[in-house]
Amino acid sequence: SNNYGPYQFPEKLIPLMINNVKHHKQLPVYGDGMNVRDWLYVEDHCKAIDMVANGGRDGEVYNVGGHNERPNIFIVKTIIAQLHDRLQDDGIDEGLIKYVADRLGHDRRYGIDPTKIKNELGWYPETTFEVGIVKTIDWYLAHEEWMNNVTSGNYQKYYEEMYKNR
Repeated sequence: SNNYGPYQFPEKLIPLMINNVKHHKQLPVYGDGMNVRDWLYVEDHCKAIDMVANGGRDGEVYNVGGHNERPNIFIVKTIIAQLHDRLQDDGIDEGLIKYVADRLGHDRRYGIDPTKIKNELGWYPETTFEVGIVKTIDWYLAHEEWMNNVTSGNYQKYYEEMYKNR
């Protein structure tokens, strides 16, 4: 499943789209936008990891799924609608979407079966996509300084200074 939520680096779909929408930048969408992914809110994923670490069988594999399969274009249009309404900005609309060539070998759908973690450990995600995306957008709107810092490129200078002679 694709994780999403606070502090996700803005190269990933959801934070990239939030940031681009806010700045009226184009929203690159691969192919026809119908690539499907399962979305898992990060706090639910952390709870699943904790449950596996504390109650799972040694050496066993547990698939953790969000039960929130959505096409990428749905994700992008949801972000546009949310930010248009919240920011009251008529410059935020679906005209920002730009369909781009799909990556070679890009899977049309990622799907997993998380039945075992539910049956053996009782884990099931608490956060629906509709709730998680609102929480995620709220976080990014409240943490503009963080987003500006990680998109400025200054962190690359930091790593160069810290590690160039090691």
